[in-house]
Amino acid sequence: QAQVSESGGGLVQAGGSLRLSCTASGLTFNQYTMAWFRQGPGKEQEFVASHVHKDGSTYYADSVKGRFTISRDIAKNTVYLQMNNLKLEDTAVYYCNAISDYDTFWGQGTQVTVSS
Repeated sequence: QAQVSESGGGLVQAGGSLRLSCTASGLTFNQYTMAWFRQGPGKEQEFVASHVHKDGSTYYADSVKGRFTISRDIAKNTVYLQMNNLKLEDTAVYYCNAISDYDTFWGQGTQVTVSS
């Protein structure tokens, strides 16, 4: 059964860094666009970043541009989200999403908490 699973969340001070990982299993990793979404307390889920499988293009929400970097390791079936210069407003549950032309899979989420 196909699934994706996140890891790497935690508590970090403002200005610090974290790297999230999302590992996929049971699917052909290079046929899926991989994306990160997040949902902060009392907020709706929002797009963070994506890595398109077809051409390697990356996209970012304006709020994270210049601070977050998405990358993919095909050999490890893993996508990463490097988060630098974290801000209080980055506090959220971060979800990994695998998307193809035919289906989509979501992870359970990993909590990122940024403290002052």
